[in-house]
Amino acid sequence: MSRLFGTDGVRGLANADLGPELAMSLASTAARVLYERDDSRRRVALVGRDPRASGEMLDAAVTAGLASAGADVLRVGVLPTPAVAQLVADTGADLGVMISASHNPMPDNGIKLFAAGGHKLPDAIEDEIAARLDETWGRPTGEHVGRIRELPDALDRYVDHLLSSTSRSLDGLRVVVDCAHGAAAQAAPEAYRRAGAEVVALHAEPDGVNINDGVGSTRPERLQEAVVEHAADLGIAHDGDADRCMAVDASGALVDGDRILAVLALAMRDAGELTEDTVVATVMSNLGLHLAMRENGLKLRTTAVGDRYVLEELRAGGFALGGEQSGHIVLPGHATTGDGLLTALRLMDRMVSTGSSLAELAASMTRLPQSLVNVSVTDKTTAVHAPAVAEAVANAEAELGEHGRVLLRPSGTEQLVRVMVEAPTADRARSTAEQLAEIVGSI
Repeated sequence: MSRLFGTDGVRGLANADLGPELAMSLASTAARVLYERDDSRRRVALVGRDPRASGEMLDAAVTAGLASAGADVLRVGVLPTPAVAQLVADTGADLGVMISASHNPMPDNGIKLFAAGGHKLPDAIEDEIAARLDETWGRPTGEHVGRIRELPDALDRYVDHLLSSTSRSLDGLRVVVDCAHGAAAQAAPEAYRRAGAEVVALHAEPDGVNINDGVGSTRPERLQEAVVEHAADLGIAHDGDADRCMAVDASGALVDGDRILAVLALAMRDAGELTEDTVVATVMSNLGLHLAMRENGLKLRTTAVGDRYVLEELRAGGFALGGEQSGHIVLPGHATTGDGLLTALRLMDRMVSTGSSLAELAASMTRLPQSLVNVSVTDKTTAVHAPAVAEAVANAEAELGEHGRVLLRPSGTEQLVRVMVEAPTADRARSTAEQLAEIVGSI
């Protein structure tokens, strides 16, 4: 990897790629880099984690690293990533550390850093931290060593923040929530119950090993069954650190991030909250979202894949709503990062305010069939820009017209080109994608 930090922090196999030595060094270096920018006061850092077993080890290492650099540490234990970001802002901390690998399997783990206010660290600061990991430095001693304490009301403060973003009771709604045996296991049922909903909690017994194990937002099959079994109004699926939200309607049909974006966009437009009538999504969002926004007089801006890029566009334009097909939804007026619990509450609020079912609301967007083919190539850059490929793409786009789309995207880590085609029918999407993949593979 060219950068230690990826689009969502540092990740790797826990105790192998990401061991306690690296965790401690990352934490102490981050504290020093921030301290050097302003040494007028003692620094405060806030540390949280998801429930995977290796998080206990990494939490101890991160906490030790921060204290060794003179930062006082507030430990919040197991909480969603967006809770850590929110509590950084709420407590006035200078740095936040979330230990999680999100939707990755249990053996992996990760470290994500937040700046003051709960915002992701800029690339330049991440690069400086990475460059200075091995430098020699003088450790503080005596009274200058950081102190460590717990923040006992962390969960309540986060749930109170969530409830302040909703305008009405959810009384009368029955929701099944899949907590992925992850960081939302306590927070999500608590938040939805306090908002007034009847809650059936699913996969809410984390044991340190079962996080994301065939459950959660990437594996919603059991949730879809449970919504029907319990005659619920909807289901909500979170991932391991709860920054994602996928939904299921009363019939058991999946409502993905694109459809959630469409529902929230119309809700915010009606409430006068949608800045410049604009929504931000990535290039991988379904063409159906583009068409739905256009039909409702709204604008859609697209970014590269990754919630980091959605956040950058939201902040640059002052926009109020953005997200990804995967269920990362960002509402900058209420959160500095994707928050699956906040998304779910706003979705349920829209159901109550309109008296509509989730299926009726999601019908505002028709999802076009999509086909994705990964093509192994010798040189992905050469393949993407080859004249023969460009001609084939142009011809395919002309044939599909405004109700189809072609996207060629080089992989960020492998010699692969991802060929994605959307079309009015699944057969048309698949055949077009296969034809283009054959041409890309021949370069």
